[in-house]
Amino acid sequence: MDEMTEVRDLRAHVPVPDRARLAPGRARLAEAARTGESRRAPWRRREFAIVAVVASVTAVAVAATLLVGGKGTGRTVQPAATPGVRFKGVSAAEFLRQAADAVQVQQDGAVPTAKQWIYTKSAQEPADKSHGALGDLENWIRYDGTASASRLGDRPLDITKMHLENGGEGDDRSAREMYRVLTALPADGKGTLKALREQNAIADSKDVPQARNDYTEISVLLSADVMPAKGLASLYRALALVPGGKVTGHLVETAAGRRVIALDYSRGENPKTGESMHDQWLIDPGNYRIVGMRLVEADGKVLGGNSVVTKVVVDRAGDRG
Repeated sequence: MDEMTEVRDLRAHVPVPDRARLAPGRARLAEAARTGESRRAPWRRREFAIVAVVASVTAVAVAATLLVGGKGTGRTVQPAATPGVRFKGVSAAEFLRQAADAVQVQQDGAVPTAKQWIYTKSAQEPADKSHGALGDLENWIRYDGTASASRLGDRPLDITKMHLENGGEGDDRSAREMYRVLTALPADGKGTLKALREQNAIADSKDVPQARNDYTEISVLLSADVMPAKGLASLYRALALVPGGKVTGHLVETAAGRRVIALDYSRGENPKTGESMHDQWLIDPGNYRIVGMRLVEADGKVLGGNSVVTKVVVDRAGDRG
């Protein structure tokens, strides 16, 4: 699952890796996002290759709603329920605090068993219609981290054996390990920041402010496939204390066809073009869950990313719920 490590030099003509979750065109995003940082994260997942410090997204597991409001499997991400909502003039901190309050009271569904799989279908950002059906990715990851699977378009299902837990494959961690970290976070933002700094799962860079290191730690955890409501609320409250965020004053549309809130954080300059870039977290205004993430230039050009079409827990790789 070579998805969420520091940005690598990938070639656009290389076939989809058999270790799953890499979308076509990620080479272009990876190179664009490269900033030269090389920190490694003990719990991070490699599906966010468009970020130089592991904080951005490419693959589906961009922490979309999973099993929210249900007691069993088969829950999917719900579409935005308030398409007319506007957030003009609302600060990122205020929005995140409101989102945390809304999320923390949501009911979590049953936690997957070790042998169950998390199925995600995602759309590439921006939408690449030139590939037709190949624009959507289908991915499966076993909750215990022992296998992953992927399918691109009509290609056969490709299953790969893995051993993610207990550091079995370097810095990757299973969905189960990520879940355990999230459930242990303090309820308040300051407490969560303190806990993340003490754990220092991603070695702090001395070349950037503490706020940047905090953002990196938080955004990595936002990638978890199974996101407990209280854990997400803790991350939101911690992120509200990190400066630099900006909420777009109107809803934006994802490649998956969902109208969402856009929450931006600066990523520095594109080394190829010199244009400033920012991470754009895509948040459902109906339940305040993250349903995608993309890298965007200052002029609004989307360099890449993924947005969730559906996410569900299944019993076998290849199942779609």
